[in-house]
Amino acid sequence: MASSPQIDISNVRSHVGAEEWRKRVDLAACYRLIDHYGMSEMIANHVTTRVPGEDNAFLINPYGYLYDQMHASCMVKIDLEGNVLLDPTGLGVNRAGFVIHSAIHRARHVVDCIIHTHTIAGMAVSAMKCGLLPIAQTSMRYARIAYHPYEGVVLNLDEQSRLLANLGDHDGMILKNHGLLTVGDSIPAAFDAMFRLERACQVQVAALSCNVELELPSADVVDAAWKLYQPGVRRRTGQLEWPALLKKLDRIDPSYRD
Repeated sequence: MASSPQIDISNVRSHVGAEEWRKRVDLAACYRLIDHYGMSEMIANHVTTRVPGEDNAFLINPYGYLYDQMHASCMVKIDLEGNVLLDPTGLGVNRAGFVIHSAIHRARHVVDCIIHTHTIAGMAVSAMKCGLLPIAQTSMRYARIAYHPYEGVVLNLDEQSRLLANLGDHDGMILKNHGLLTVGDSIPAAFDAMFRLERACQVQVAALSCNVELELPSADVVDAAWKLYQPGVRRRTGQLEWPALLKKLDRIDPSYRD
């Protein structure tokens, strides 16, 4: 991946447009929220969002910051070919993050944000042959979740086509023996999808650990519940929660806006 000249990290806002700055703030908020809710893994994993008005470019985390250190000015701008357009920290990006996220951003234009995590519950469920079970209402949102078999650390571009084929038009995917992935038409939507998917995995790990027989709803009930979570059926997911989540962050530490 080609690099770009560095700029003063304290002066990033003057180098980008107002819309891009707003996306940077929301992206930094998403990283902070993932950490706040226990879904981060030090400097690993990635959240990306498209750059407004630049279909070929997206924003991603610098490879070396913890999630609770992310802020609007530090985000790296990169294009779909791997050229770094703006790297305020000089740390570059995670190769696996580029491979996974560039593939989805290139193929699914409606997707604005992509989130990938390695949580304990997510990795545990990713290793279960049964997959994600419809144990609770939260789980039923993902009754038709996608799965992608483990091929090793995602560094090779030839895996992109198989990853895309398995993801299809789903908003969530379990990467077998690896972790979780969600997508959304906005940062709030993708975060909401990941928060709910993570909760579903936590519920499954907790329920199975009890070593008792589980009572599962019928296939018809599960399918009906799943349909209620589909786009256009009810309110847009994540949008109502996002302002309240930003208020939470502002109270904890507003430096994500810097």
